[in-house]
Formats: sequence, C-alpha cells, structure tokens
Amino acid sequence: MTTLLIHTEHTPLTVNLPAIAPMTHEQFYEFCQANRDLRIERTADGEVIIMPPAFSDTGNRNFNLAVQLGIWTERDGTGLGFDSNTGFTLPNGATHSPDASWIRLERWNALSNQQKASFAPICPDFVIEFAFC
Repeated sequence: MTTLLIHTEHTPLTVNLPAIAPMTHEQFYEFCQANRDLRIERTADGEVIIMPPAFSDTGNRNFNLAVQLGIWTERDGTGLGFDSNTGFTLPNGATHSPDASWIRLERWNALSNQQKASFAPICPDFVIEFAFC
C-alpha cells in the first residue's frame, strides 16, 4: 500500500492508495518529475509526503538562511550549499529536502553526474531544518 501524507496548515492529511504498491526509487523520481510544482518527500517506509508551499514569513526566513549559508560557503570554499528545493536520498532510503544543507566537496565530487542530477544518494554534512510549533 502506498500512503500519501499531505501537510495542511494545521495537521497532516494522509491519503491511502491500497491499489498501488510502494514506489521504487525510479518510480518515485518519475512521480516527482510529473509533479514538479509539488514539494514531495518520502520516508524510509515508502510513505509519500506532499507539502504545501512555504508561507511568506517562512520563505523570508529560508531566503535569509540561504544567503548566510551561501556567503559562508563561498568564503570557506570546502563544500557546496543547497537550498530547500534539494532532495537527497538518505542511506535508509528516505528522500528528504532540508531547509538548507551543506556537503563537503570531496564527498560531492565522489558522486557520478547521474547521481548529482537526481536525488543524490548522500546525507549532507550539515543540515538546517526549521521546526514550527
């Protein structure tokens, strides 16, 4: 069974699709390609999570955070920074998009061009995630 978890303003909305088997990595990639306007993540259990666009105040915080990380990344020169639209495939199979992240150059450069052009199979060295209560 595939589960879609859709975050709403107040509580997550879960949609169960019993006729669909859990998506493979390739099927998940195709699903994301077919729905580029959505922010989509996947848990290690195969649960698909669709998130709404960020609210304006959150978008401003994300922007300011990305600017600061970008300035530090340029000055430091030892890695690459990524924004909140970047999905990574983690070792447990989950695909997540942190609000901001950073990866050391030697780890990034060890990936193939094909891996870099997809949801790179790498866990960032540094992650920032906003938590809202």
